[in-house]
Amino acid sequence: MLTQYVEGYQHIGIPTDDIEKTEKFYLSLGFKLKWETEYNGNPVKFFEHGNILIETYEKDEGAANAIGAIDHIALNCTDIVACVKEARAQGFEFREGPAFLPYWEHGVEYVTILGPNHEVVEFIQQFQSEEEKERAVKELG
Repeated sequence: MLTQYVEGYQHIGIPTDDIEKTEKFYLSLGFKLKWETEYNGNPVKFFEHGNILIETYEKDEGAANAIGAIDHIALNCTDIVACVKEARAQGFEFREGPAFLPYWEHGVEYVTILGPNHEVVEFIQQFQSEEEKERAVKELG
């Protein structure tokens, strides 16, 4: 089971057409800006409150702008290599990845699969060291 590699929730991804308006909204709710970066030239911002982490980002095709338009839920993964192997063995439909992103101190590796309701579930490992990152990136390509 893929959940043997999951140790908890990581973040919820919400696309936006206006990152500044989104930032003001989450700050007004009491969230703090934890991290900001870019992905494919578009701004990405993570907001944190307690153990809640929300990733907001602009994307080329824009936000859905519909009720219920959360793009994905991400789960903390303890071993992304084993997780990817298990997902392949179970025949899950991959949407993205595996892919490396230079987020946080040592980067992350993630993969997303598509659920039966077109929900996107992301498995993500935030690396704690360069050695851990190099091993996973090498093994996953």
